[in-house]
Amino acid sequence: MDIEQFREYCLAKKGTFEDFPFDEMTLCMKVLGKIFAITGLDGERFTVNLKAEPDYGVELREQHPEIQPGYHMNKVHWNTVDFEGGLDDRMLRHLIDHSYEQVVKTLKKAERETLI
Repeated sequence: MDIEQFREYCLAKKGTFEDFPFDEMTLCMKVLGKIFAITGLDGERFTVNLKAEPDYGVELREQHPEIQPGYHMNKVHWNTVDFEGGLDDRMLRHLIDHSYEQVVKTLKKAERETLI
């Protein structure tokens, strides 16, 4: 999955928009204003920080060398995923979906209902 496919996949999710709140090289995907994916546009490799349920995040790191603790993030809740590694697109979509769902769970009930 390349950056454009990543972008299109994220933006197809309900309530999602892209933002550059930190600088012009750090793309954030947000659902109703909360970040669920962050990627740098100037990195040597295409990596994305994605949120994960803590125990699942550890399990992912143990099973896949392409998944590491979140770079510059809370390592309990975030993983950095190498999109140029050996993970197939199906797995990458699953990780994006999981991150999106983790953030949606934290929204107020009325906000979540707008996504149905």
